[in-house]
Amino acid sequence: MAVLTFGSSSDLKYVLVLVLCFCLSCDARFKGFRRFGVQSEATQHRRGADVVDYWFTQRLDHFNGADTRVWKQRYFINDSFYRPGGPVFLMIGGEGPANPAWMQYGTWLTYAEKLGALCFLLEHRFYGKSHPTEDLSTSNLRFLSSRQALADLAHFRAVLAEGRGLGASRWVVFGGSYPGSLAAWFRLKYPHLAHAAIATSAPIHATVNFPEYLEVVWRSLASYSSECPLLVKKASDTLSQMLKNPLLYSNITRDFQLCSPLQLDSFMDSAHFLEALAGNFMDVVQYNQDNRAFEGVVGTNITIKVLCDVMADASLGGVYERYAAVSRLMLHTLSQRCLDPRYSAFLHDITNTSWSGPGPAAGRQWVYQTCTEFGFYQSTDSPNQPFTGFPLPYHLQQCEDIFNMSAGGVEVCVCDTNKCVCV
Repeated sequence: MAVLTFGSSSDLKYVLVLVLCFCLSCDARFKGFRRFGVQSEATQHRRGADVVDYWFTQRLDHFNGADTRVWKQRYFINDSFYRPGGPVFLMIGGEGPANPAWMQYGTWLTYAEKLGALCFLLEHRFYGKSHPTEDLSTSNLRFLSSRQALADLAHFRAVLAEGRGLGASRWVVFGGSYPGSLAAWFRLKYPHLAHAAIATSAPIHATVNFPEYLEVVWRSLASYSSECPLLVKKASDTLSQMLKNPLLYSNITRDFQLCSPLQLDSFMDSAHFLEALAGNFMDVVQYNQDNRAFEGVVGTNITIKVLCDVMADASLGGVYERYAAVSRLMLHTLSQRCLDPRYSAFLHDITNTSWSGPGPAAGRQWVYQTCTEFGFYQSTDSPNQPFTGFPLPYHLQQCEDIFNMSAGGVEVCVCDTNKCVCV
């Protein structure tokens, strides 16, 4: 972890740039749009019912002077703690709808109250209600990138500073995970616009293959019980072998509460199913006891301890039966009737380009960013992790199937990200 400071002020002496650097040993997951805890716009607004939507006129393409098209970008304000001369806090939106609950809760508001800060939250382009284009076609998604998002922040900061007389104020940007990366990059690329940045769990070096993430899942499970990841691995291996025998598919369909009879027509089908089940553990590890209740998140009561206790419960049967019990527990927790393991169904949803269609919920925008900028594919390529069945080619094939991008193209894009964004 690198701890850096920029600028100096007695009022802001403890506001640091905290960058949890992406490295082989870092204990942070970087993947957007996991199923666990994802909230709808309606749920978020119930949590932030008193927060007003504001709209900022933003440029569509900051890097083409001949393109004068603009669109409306959503943002929120909390000025209840502001004192003249105080700093300005800018929370950066990420790969999902901006949650107005952050304008009412969170540690950053404790800082704001102490320092007399004015608080903004700017929603990321192409997420939530911030729709720069008429749909999510691949041709329109070319305007979705971290570079454009950073330029959005710079333009927003410059216009509001001038319009509200905040040019002399110290601006501090906040973000976690992908928005944390944006916070760190913003301070590096626009040092004249940000006095400091708070960048938590922020990967700052993109990589195509990220098998180390699942190694962290192993260590996290083992931190509760050394036996837990061994049981999970045995269960995952057992199921993987069972998938080779079609005579067992009816049992698997029943045990894992699938939406339709299991049918595996390709490697992508089995990989998608195995990843979905592994995701139950991945999600819980990522968000274990992380105090997200104020956001209206569902499932915060499901912790590493809960899952490991299920995996250790011999009364449920063998490790296969316990693995299935975890899946049913998660379905019940998230109020889902059944699990659809079909890769074809996933493709059907994620290739839908309508803003009102299933594409956004399936993660179309974030998958596009992984294919064109970041990678960060949490594959099973390491032997030191508890799952099997979804290696790097599975993730890269999705880029081909959804956006017609080759594996080589993804490699080039990730390389360009490290050259152009991080310097």
